[in-house]
Amino acid sequence: MGNFNSKLHSVGLTLSLLFAVSSVPSVAIAQDDYPYLEALYKHLHQHPELSGQELETSKRMAAEMRAVGFDVTEGIGGYGVVGVMKNGDGPTLLLRADMDGLPVLEETGVPYASNAKGLTDEGDPVPTMHACGHDIHMTSLVGAARRLSAMRDKWQGTLVLVGQPAEERVDGAKRMLEEGLFERFPRPDYNVALHASASLPAGQVGVVSGYALANVDSVDIAIKGIGGHGAYPHTTKDPIVLASHIVVALQTLVSRETPSLDSAVVTVGSIHAGTKHNIISNKAHLEITVRSYEDDVRANLLSGIERIAHGQAQSFGLPEGLWPEVTFSEPVPSTYNDPAMTERLAAIMRQTLGDDRVQHVEPVMAAEDFSYFGRTNPKIPSVIFWLGAVPPEQVAKAEQEGLQLPSLHSSLFAPAYEPTIKTGVDALVGIAFDLLSSAK
Repeated sequence: MGNFNSKLHSVGLTLSLLFAVSSVPSVAIAQDDYPYLEALYKHLHQHPELSGQELETSKRMAAEMRAVGFDVTEGIGGYGVVGVMKNGDGPTLLLRADMDGLPVLEETGVPYASNAKGLTDEGDPVPTMHACGHDIHMTSLVGAARRLSAMRDKWQGTLVLVGQPAEERVDGAKRMLEEGLFERFPRPDYNVALHASASLPAGQVGVVSGYALANVDSVDIAIKGIGGHGAYPHTTKDPIVLASHIVVALQTLVSRETPSLDSAVVTVGSIHAGTKHNIISNKAHLEITVRSYEDDVRANLLSGIERIAHGQAQSFGLPEGLWPEVTFSEPVPSTYNDPAMTERLAAIMRQTLGDDRVQHVEPVMAAEDFSYFGRTNPKIPSVIFWLGAVPPEQVAKAEQEGLQLPSLHSSLFAPAYEPTIKTGVDALVGIAFDLLSSAK
């Protein structure tokens, strides 16, 4: 997932990390179970695997599910894992955790830091780290599975656990669906996921109703020109100047074509052209990220990029055969939290964790392919919530001194794992008890 830049929230309150549950005492994670989860977390943290390479991680997740009574199937959409537990008549709840790490060299200095290496698409070794908290997600899911399996008298229905591969490439969920996730296994009535937050203090959760994460698309523009000597520019069609005009014109898609109350981002992250001072190149290349929430805004941005690229080329006098080639890749739709379900989950988490540990937060422009699970036909009510992972004292210091906390995907991201995992387990178990209680 992309870096979370949601605003820091006030932490002028006393965080209770004792995890005593006021009104649902059976939800609290058993203290004698936590050492097992801590060992699991450290193992996962030390052995991250890149997207599409989650062989050992998926084996471990499958083994954890089987050990507590789930019927497990592996190899769905790559290394995807699905565990099913039927416990009488009732709704079906899907809980999802993503499994892949990132090509990042860990620099946290923690004693359990990752020294693992993965392979690039070209087969080159690269340092690998769980810099997006997927190790936290998996551990929380396993902890919830252990509790829910041991407490089947507290809920009724069907639990579907998903260990999802390739979230960082935003195609793992789609591939699992294409391989029959909702046909081969019980179709959920609800989908729930959590994600570590690099801005919320550990022990807290954040919820957002409606759009929570963005549509994201990558766009490449291959710009053609007519090269030549830098001393005779009149004999050329300079692709660098054309690229510069395209970059400037693209900004109008947000400032002049997107409704003021809608959100949109068009960022040119890379521009490459030329080889020497006095040579006008015959090509240039732009790499762009495009982000939005509304699908109609997304469609206008993407069509507008191609329109602007071709229009600028035409204004430079280039024949149609030399107009830029625009290609789109890595698409992922926005994540929409069902409002009614969001409020229901927020209420049960307040009951489970305490009122002062549940915050409403702002949506972010990062991407999450959890969105695919809810965008089926018919749509399935879905919610992803944020799980605070930062030591509370670091959040307070950052606010007081105006410091920037390490973001997700940072080599310095080091969750306060004990309160984070305990909160994640308590939240997931409380949610499961609530959503799987309607048949009783």
